[in-house]
Formats: sequence, C-alpha cells, structure tokens
Amino acid sequence: MLDFGANIPFVHELGFSLRHMQGGTSELHYEARPEHLNSYGVTHGGATMTLLDVALATAARSDTPDQGVVTVEMKASFMHPARGPLVAKGRRLHRTRSLAFAEGAIYDAEGRMCSHATGTFKYVPKAAREGASVPTD
Repeated sequence: MLDFGANIPFVHELGFSLRHMQGGTSELHYEARPEHLNSYGVTHGGATMTLLDVALATAARSDTPDQGVVTVEMKASFMHPARGPLVAKGRRLHRTRSLAFAEGAIYDAEGRMCSHATGTFKYVPKAAREGASVPTD
C-alpha cells in the first residue's frame, strides 16, 4: 500500500488503499463496510463518488506529488451496483500549467464497470499544515 502524500481524514475513515500512483494513472482499492451501504445493500453512491474523486485527483497529481489538487468539477455515471471489493482506476487525460483533466472508473470483483467519472482539477500548493486554507483563485 502506498502513501497518498497528504493526510485526508475522510479517505482514511472510508478505508481506501492506494496501490498505484505514477505516470498519470492511479489505482485504489476499497471494500465498503456495512455503514457505507445504501438501503439496497450496495455501496452508497456518495462513497463511490468519493472513491472516483480520489482516484482522478491522485492520477492528476501522480507526477507532481509535491503539489496538491482541488476538484473544480466532476461528473459521474452509475451503471451497475457496486458490491464487494472495488477497484478504482484513474487516468489523467490532459494537463495545463494550472489544470488537469482526468477520467476513471470503478470495477467490481468480476471486472464489471460499476461507475465512470470525468473531472477537472486545479493544481494548488500542498497544504503545509493541518487546517491550512485552500487557495480560492
């Protein structure tokens, strides 16, 4: 398991593990606990959106781990119920000096794509300490 390079309490609480972060790509693993399920017994959409957000952001900053990123926008599509162990794969599509464009998907243990997302991320200086403010411009 790799280090995200930042303290992200929500990611820690959900239990995501970073398996790959290099060359504009990322891979994270996650298995939802009972409190992360919806009323149908599958991984809640909010948890899968967070997994996609982290996978895309990690791919966006994979070659510049000394920088942080913040999400500017993200769109997700849910195609199949997300059950059991999940794998999220992110890929940076393009970057400029200040922005990255990425896409990613979540797969279940049978290899079915459960959800897909695209997003735009802004590069920002990495937070120097806990509670540091996020740049707004």
